[in-house]
Amino acid sequence: MHTFESVLAQIKKKQFAPFYLLAGTEAFFIDAIEKALYDEVVEEGAKDFDYSLFYGKDTSPMDIIDAAKRFPMLSQFQLIVVREAQYINESLDPLATYLEQPQPQSIVVFCHKHKDFDKRKKLYKTVTKKGITLSFKPLYDNQIPQWIQGQMKKHQLTISPKGVFLLANYLGANLLKINKELEKLKLVATPGEEIGPELIEKHIGVSKDFNVFELQNAIGSRNLTHSFRIIRYMAANSKSHPLTVTLSALHGFFQKLLCFHGLPNPQLAAKTLKINPFFVKDYEFAAKHFSMRQASQALHLILQADLKSKGIAGGQNDHEAIMKALLLKLFAL
Repeated sequence: MHTFESVLAQIKKKQFAPFYLLAGTEAFFIDAIEKALYDEVVEEGAKDFDYSLFYGKDTSPMDIIDAAKRFPMLSQFQLIVVREAQYINESLDPLATYLEQPQPQSIVVFCHKHKDFDKRKKLYKTVTKKGITLSFKPLYDNQIPQWIQGQMKKHQLTISPKGVFLLANYLGANLLKINKELEKLKLVATPGEEIGPELIEKHIGVSKDFNVFELQNAIGSRNLTHSFRIIRYMAANSKSHPLTVTLSALHGFFQKLLCFHGLPNPQLAAKTLKINPFFVKDYEFAAKHFSMRQASQALHLILQADLKSKGIAGGQNDHEAIMKALLLKLFAL
């Protein structure tokens, strides 16, 4: 079974398939494979001769087939890329027919974004036999930190656990956006330097002192003054700190805290809660200030705040007012 990593490894070894059908709602992986193929296949100076780029709205299967049947002029292979393939409004069966006997020196990359490809189609079944099919879905929020660490490793950089947390919560699950910011950090980091909150604050913009990480720790330690200071900053910068993201992060924090209370041994926390061991001490500390019952009540209060923020249950759209009311209720537990 093909995976994103295995396909990239094959491309790096110049083991190419005649047809790549790349589909799904996570564009980062599709773009990454397209770029990898371009870097390995298209030789310098041969782009005008051995590289063809089509867009779904402006092309037909026959245009793609005509390009694929040509022989490369200057390179060993020629690359045919079809972007926005989901907008092709003609039958794709001719492409399946072509793939039964493909031109061995042509590589077709079919980029079908924003939705899965219909597996009932003749083209999908043929590519499964003759080429490579991959479908990509967005990562879950709890997978983002590990993905960030993996990308940093590829860039030969290290990042602190707190740095990972800040990026994951500030940038969300948009991998294209995250990767763009990581590229920026790569340019400013010095060899051997660990990327931490200070560097992230300076070059990306998220505050190292006023963010959801610091907020949950302030709540966990029942520091009301600092908690109010943080939410005032976040409300004044709501574009960078959307209320829904803040409430989601707090819900995740208390959900993990509730699970932490139920562990027979705190040493199991990192593995069970799927968190970096660096953060276990924060849950140990918070568990002293919020009992299991209080953590359960906190989850209900956060849900109510979320409903209000969405105009449900006496809703309002005042970011700071919703958070102030939530904090007062949490600290009253």
